[in-house]
Amino acid sequence: MVAQQIEAGIHRMTFNDLNACWALDHRCFEDGEAYDRETFRYLLSSPYSVSYKIISGRGIMLGFIVGLIERDGTGHVIALGVAPECRRRGYGHWLMECIEDGFRTHDVRTTRLEVRTTNTGAQRLYMKLGYIIVERMSNYYSNGDDGFLMVKAIGDMSPPEDPSQINGIEKKRK
Repeated sequence: MVAQQIEAGIHRMTFNDLNACWALDHRCFEDGEAYDRETFRYLLSSPYSVSYKIISGRGIMLGFIVGLIERDGTGHVIALGVAPECRRRGYGHWLMECIEDGFRTHDVRTTRLEVRTTNTGAQRLYMKLGYIIVERMSNYYSNGDDGFLMVKAIGDMSPPEDPSQINGIEKKRK
């Protein structure tokens, strides 16, 4: 069965998106896995935030990605969430490509992320995008689950031809 594609646009996420992002995060992740509102407040208000959202044609947030540029210049993908009813439509892939482009505009050369060892779907996505597992982290998550640290070099790739993809101007997809 082919999932119905929803017309959507990708935009920069700002502090004004705090409540919608927090609510979607709680729909995407189990209790204890979702971030609290204060964490999102910090992440979205940081001058080092590189964060995007996918918005439907009706103005509903379908997905988000939150990243920070760390002091060492590494891009850290902190959270990626896609509404459960919108998964397997390429939105996670689209958000990952967008954040990598956003990191490149800040001269980031390497990105990193953490993923549960049991989340094979996310691992496949990240590997498809060129991420590699470099470390298994025991008891990384609050419930005691292990995590993988995954990294990718992005500095040798040229930025997108259309700078509007990065500057928050709507990029549509059907």
